[in-house]
Amino acid sequence: QVQLAESGGGSVQVGESLRLSCEVSGYRYGSKCMAWFRQTPGKEREGVAEIYTGDGRPIYEDSVKGRFDISKDNAKRTLWLQMDDLRIEDTGMYYCVAECTDYVTKTARGQGTQVTVSS
Repeated sequence: QVQLAESGGGSVQVGESLRLSCEVSGYRYGSKCMAWFRQTPGKEREGVAEIYTGDGRPIYEDSVKGRFDISKDNAKRTLWLQMDDLRIEDTGMYYCVAECTDYVTKTARGQGTQVTVSS
């Protein structure tokens, strides 16, 4: 059974940066994609970024393009999300997924990591 452990969240001010990490254990690390989504206050869960494990091709939601960078290390079984120029609207609980279907359904399998951005 796949297990995901997100970390790296925190409280920052507008314009600052955070780097989220997701450690993957269990099988299926070799799934086709890995991704991050978030639960922001008062809104439905929304995708943030995904990366294809084969060619490393990233795809970003429009709201984070140019500010966030998703990357992975297959050997370390780790997924990262570098978040720069954070905005108040980036506040939320961030979850990683190790299956494409979980990204589509926004299914959380870890505890998530909280990001709070204030002015």
